[in-house]
Amino acid sequence: MKILIPVDFSENSKRALEFAIFLARKKDASITILHVIEAIYDFAAQAAVVIEGMHRDAEMLLEEMVKTYDESGVTIDYLNKEGTVSIMTAKTAEELDVNFIVIGMQGSSGITKKLLGNSTIEIVKESTKPVLLIPSEAKVTQIQKVTLALEFADHEEAFLKWIIEMSQRWELNLEFLHIQTKENFQGKLSLLGLEQFIKKNHPDLAVKLHTFYAAKLDEGLNKFLEENETTILVMCHQHKNLWEQILSRSKSIQMAYHTHVPLLIMN
Repeated sequence: MKILIPVDFSENSKRALEFAIFLARKKDASITILHVIEAIYDFAAQAAVVIEGMHRDAEMLLEEMVKTYDESGVTIDYLNKEGTVSIMTAKTAEELDVNFIVIGMQGSSGITKKLLGNSTIEIVKESTKPVLLIPSEAKVTQIQKVTLALEFADHEEAFLKWIIEMSQRWELNLEFLHIQTKENFQGKLSLLGLEQFIKKNHPDLAVKLHTFYAAKLDEGLNKFLEENETTILVMCHQHKNLWEQILSRSKSIQMAYHTHVPLLIMN
C-alpha cells in the first residue's frame, strides 16, 4: 500500500502524517511526503534566486520530518517539487500509483474556519485517487470504524471492493450509511439489496447498516456524526447532492468535520 501526503510543514500536515503512519502500521505500507513550491515572480532572475532558497529550506524541513518518524517502522521518503499544489499532487499520485492521498486540514494558508481550502478542493477535483482529509482535532487512537455513505447509484459498486479491502487492511469495522429525506419503499429495497450483495460477495463480512431520516442530507449526516465520532466517513465525489451541501456554508456540518471526523473522498 502506498500513501501520498502533501505538506506545508504546518501542525496539521504533521498530524496528517501521524494519521497515515497509524494506518500504514496496520499492514506493510510506504509513505511519500510531497512538498510543492508555488511561487510567481515578475523577474526571472529574482525568481531563480528566491525559488532556489525555497527549495533548499524545504529540503531541510523534509529531511527533518522524515527523521522525526524514523523509528515509526514505516518506510517514509519525500519529494520536493515546483508547480501548482493541486495539479502536482494529482500528477504525483498517478506517477507513484498510490492507494490514496492524505491531507491535513487548516494548513498555514490561513484557512481556519472553512471545511475545505481552495487547494484541497482542487486536489479532490484533479485527483483520480481517493483523498483522506484529516481535521485538526481528529484523534488517531479513537478511530474504530469506516462508514461508507451511500446513495445507491451505479458508480458506487466499483468502490465497495476497494473500501472493504482498505477497512480490512486498517483492521477497522466497516459500516454503511444511507440518509433518506423521505421514507419510501424504493429506499427499503435498496437497503435490502445492498445487504444481500454484501452477504453473497463477502460472506465473512459482518454487515451493519444505518438509515437516518432528515429533511436535508447534510442534517442527516450531521446527526449521524454526532452519534458516531470514532469513524472515518467515506463519500463518493459523484455524490453531487450531498457533496454540494457539504461544500456550502452549512456551519453545523463544517463544525462536525472541523473538530474530529476524517473524511475519505472516493474519486
